[in-house]
Amino acid sequence: MAVVGHTNVGKTSLLRTLTRDVGFGAISHKPSTTQHVEGARLSVDGEALIELYDTPGFEDAVALYEYIEQLPASGERLDGPEQVSRFLQTSEAAQRFEQEAKVLRQLLKSDAGFYVIDAREPVLAKYRDELAILAMCGKPLLPVLNFVNAPEQREADWREVLARLGLHAIVRFDSVAPPADGEQRLYENLSLVLDSQRSRLQRLVDYNLAQVTVRRQAGLRLIAELLVEVSATRRSVAPQQLDASIQELHDDVRKREQQCVEALLKLYAFRKEDAEAQDLPLAEGRWGEDLFNPATMKQLGVKLGGGMAAGAATGAGIDLLTGGLSLGAATMLGAAVGGFTQTFRSYGERIKGKWRGERELTVNDATLRLLAIRQQRLLHALELRGHAAQERIQMDNPQEQHWRQGELAEPLITARAYPEWSGLNGRKPKADYERSQAIARLAASLGK
Repeated sequence: MAVVGHTNVGKTSLLRTLTRDVGFGAISHKPSTTQHVEGARLSVDGEALIELYDTPGFEDAVALYEYIEQLPASGERLDGPEQVSRFLQTSEAAQRFEQEAKVLRQLLKSDAGFYVIDAREPVLAKYRDELAILAMCGKPLLPVLNFVNAPEQREADWREVLARLGLHAIVRFDSVAPPADGEQRLYENLSLVLDSQRSRLQRLVDYNLAQVTVRRQAGLRLIAELLVEVSATRRSVAPQQLDASIQELHDDVRKREQQCVEALLKLYAFRKEDAEAQDLPLAEGRWGEDLFNPATMKQLGVKLGGGMAAGAATGAGIDLLTGGLSLGAATMLGAAVGGFTQTFRSYGERIKGKWRGERELTVNDATLRLLAIRQQRLLHALELRGHAAQERIQMDNPQEQHWRQGELAEPLITARAYPEWSGLNGRKPKADYERSQAIARLAASLGK
């Protein structure tokens, strides 16, 4: 497949999205960014199914079309591919029209071409001449309408012109924010013009659909593991060390969330240092709003007081273990005193700590809710983000609503009783069956 079209219409962006490779080619708002033909393979189980070739953009199709039409006749009528081949043998193909010649050579060698269109552009004469020249190559063309989500798009005009040229199989594929079924529609429409490759293309479609599910399940598990570890975090501290311990807890939770962010970016083939991740709620790969800022919680509809009475069903046992400690302003920053249901096997050490005058720090429910909302937003944004995105967009996930109120998910309540499940308690988390099952149950509930 040759990916062809005018300069700066998003050919490389399309390939970045199809290959899920943010490093493929070069993307710029300047024209003529792509100077050479560059290829990539899409494989399934080690077998290459499609080879995609990025090509330079057409720069002067009007002059090229006139030049080809004025080439002296050789005494016999030439068909389109023969006309193109004759042009490629001229000195102008190596000089004035060098970039266009690269495009045409690649299309002649390919089975078909994706003709990428910037749907925001008016249908000008240069585009009509481009299509006429490409049609001379005798290869099937599948028009791909890019930037169709822009308010100034002219999709109807382009569809009308393409239909007049006999190009009726058209794909809407915004490379910045591709539709969920964008790749499926792309390859299904390609099979209409390349019927001999239908089985190969269907195999690629099936594989891509399966990978969507695999990535989502893996992403939900990463989020669930983060939440379980943070919920299981519990630290005994002396009263005189309280302020420093709260700050240390905050820092450790932030670092653990960042680990989850970077793991999700890697899962969806984005770089953690990718400065172009601005359409995510990130700044250079990091969260721009602090996790423990009360304003952040308020903005996302999380009540600061939620969850402070969690574990009250254990009655006097909570008073005995917590001593009625109140952190005052520190609580507003997201720290919370112990007061969560514990298993009896852990009571001994906690009572000893109480006798020594120690207090327990945990992460309160409000912070857990905020973590869940932020990570679900990130996952949702990654699922819809093209690998050529460069501008900020606002994302929201309706599934996050139930995290703002009501009881916490059962696996998180259970995790309160198992500090050995968390790597934030100074040792490697215990990887046991119960922990794994709690993470699995929470991941399943996040996906609903």
